[in-house]
Amino acid sequence: MKTPSRRTFLASTLGAAALSVTPARASAQQEPGESPQLANPKRPLEGSKTQFSLNIEMWLRDLPFTDRIRAAADLGFRWVEFWPWRGKDLPAIKQVCAETEVRVSQFTGWGFVPGMNNPVNHEAFEKEILASCKVAQDLGAPMMTVVAGNDQPGMTSEQMHEHIITGLKRVAPIAEAHQVMLILEPMNIRVDHKGHSLYGSPDAVRICREVNSPMVKINWDLYHMQISEGDLCGRMKEGFDQIGYLQLADHPGRHEPGTGEIHYNRVLKEAWNLGYRGPVGVECSPSAPALESATRLALADIW
Repeated sequence: MKTPSRRTFLASTLGAAALSVTPARASAQQEPGESPQLANPKRPLEGSKTQFSLNIEMWLRDLPFTDRIRAAADLGFRWVEFWPWRGKDLPAIKQVCAETEVRVSQFTGWGFVPGMNNPVNHEAFEKEILASCKVAQDLGAPMMTVVAGNDQPGMTSEQMHEHIITGLKRVAPIAEAHQVMLILEPMNIRVDHKGHSLYGSPDAVRICREVNSPMVKINWDLYHMQISEGDLCGRMKEGFDQIGYLQLADHPGRHEPGTGEIHYNRVLKEAWNLGYRGPVGVECSPSAPALESATRLALADIW
């Protein structure tokens, strides 16, 4: 019997893989050996196991802001997220969410400037967190992102991190009283946020463990973590007690899963196995029209 060449073997293997990996999701009625099928290809995220939350700052940007919520619902998303709440029509957002039954998972309650990592800003930080918690309650958002801030002149990383701990301890009682979780987001400094004072999981985990509040956890952005440290499944396992929220984007490119190097089917499965059941923020730029990119995201939810 003639042994097939490596090229012939690879061609046949890849051909079979292409037939089995279709833009689809397994249904309860799927027979063994059948390719999974989407219940509704026009709503690829409908019925997904993972509760994806579409970042409507980065997706659907050709639409008015509240229409992006309607478009997200049309794609099957049950959650949306956005960046600062100031300057937005909050009553309109609340109304459209009620009409579409889409919920706001989180928004940015405290951004880069001024830095939480400098004690001179802690009074302003406290006032803004109080205002943001009230907005979160009104919108029904269970959490909001807080950002540590960029490097402060004359301060070491250790000093800045201690100031972050102090600031978070100061506002933790506000978050606990309003039952709104503050999720601290480490960034990456290699690609997107050079000069930011908090990156990677070890420091973020240590900070949140020292704050020691059920309402202060980590916005664990898998895109930033991949660039900063890799070993996504292992790191999630080590810091799982401090994960409040997950976000994703593939790398390189910061597009949807399936466009880069991250095997998101495995990563999302690990998050599920660890017990994560919250929304996963889709904070990425779609590389294609929304339906195509959403379908690629749906593929990452198959395991």
